[in-house]
Amino acid sequence: MRRSRLLLAIAVVAATTVLCALGVWQLRRLAWKEALIATIEARISAPARPLAEIETRWRETGDADYFPAWAVGTFRHENEQYFYTTRKGAVGWDVFAPLELADGRILMVNRGFVPDARRDPSTRQVGQLSGEQRVEGLARNPLSEKPNPFVPDNEPANRTFFWRNLAAMAAAAKIEDNDLVPFFLDAGDSQNPGGLPVGGSTIVDLPNNHLLYAVTWFGLAACCVGVGGALLLRGARRDS
Repeated sequence: MRRSRLLLAIAVVAATTVLCALGVWQLRRLAWKEALIATIEARISAPARPLAEIETRWRETGDADYFPAWAVGTFRHENEQYFYTTRKGAVGWDVFAPLELADGRILMVNRGFVPDARRDPSTRQVGQLSGEQRVEGLARNPLSEKPNPFVPDNEPANRTFFWRNLAAMAAAAKIEDNDLVPFFLDAGDSQNPGGLPVGGSTIVDLPNNHLLYAVTWFGLAACCVGVGGALLLRGARRDS
């Protein structure tokens, strides 16, 4: 019986150690997530800067995510690309349109959401703004790969995208690499007085359940100690 108690004690210690380690890991994740949320909130609340300033930051750091920016140019509506998404339960598309800047370079702008039935530009001609436009929104970094393996492959030939691949969108829109601004701009609300697309596609709602997870792991560790200790105590009393 002493051997059984020894094995049980080893199992309790090992399980408790693992559970506590998971709890500590979640606390570290909590600190990381809180710092990330604080960084994003600080960026979003800053005043919008000219596109050139955000490009400078990109060249220096490779990160332009969530910085408010504005740009002036003319939309190439004929080269729109479509990103599958949902908004308020409705299935549809975010419309990505090339914005031609004064220097001839192109900024891919996420103009906003259209329902699936209004993907065809002919169904929303009022919103196809012509002439020079000032667009304000949030800069967004491009993705280098799929967010996860369950995301469908993009279909550039059909202008259909399931993840935001800037290079593929630009190629589908017939934009040369040298002419492309290396990040997106997500247009903000009230960017299209003519109607669709509806701007404001960037929704920052990062889940932060790490404290709950940490409490759960530490609680399981305490239960493990309690149950294992009770079993060991009962065995010791039985053998005495």
